[in-house]
Amino acid sequence: MGHALMENRNGLAVGGMVTQANGTAERRTSEALLKQQTKEPGKAATVGEDKAYDATDHVAVLRKLGATPHVAQNNAETKPGNHRHSAIDARTTRHEGYGMSQTRRKMIECIFSWGKQHGTMRKPKHRGLACVDGDFLLNLIAYNLIRIPKLVAA
Repeated sequence: MGHALMENRNGLAVGGMVTQANGTAERRTSEALLKQQTKEPGKAATVGEDKAYDATDHVAVLRKLGATPHVAQNNAETKPGNHRHSAIDARTTRHEGYGMSQTRRKMIECIFSWGKQHGTMRKPKHRGLACVDGDFLLNLIAYNLIRIPKLVAA
């Protein structure tokens, strides 16, 4: 499974990693990628993620790392008719930035669609985590190189 970290302001990929798939790979990889990023002093970091990341332990780790979790709330109704309880409460959702993060987080899909359509992410030609990780990182770099001239022109 390939995981990418995107900067919300310009849509550039700032980190990526390939891991074995398991039940918590997405959350643990998200935490690892955020630990690698250095935060500017006095600049609050926000993390926009979908509702699969709405777990109490994951939200607590994000807060411990100094990031504000803008995770989509998972308040869905289960089959027996119960309601799930989100780890994200009104302290986070009441701010204007939360809505903006939820809109911008969908841009990460552009990185993966570009890599599948133009890059080598549709059908990896190598085997093993190290080789696939190298291919994945090259796709992220190529996506950034394609995106930078469009940002400069704007």
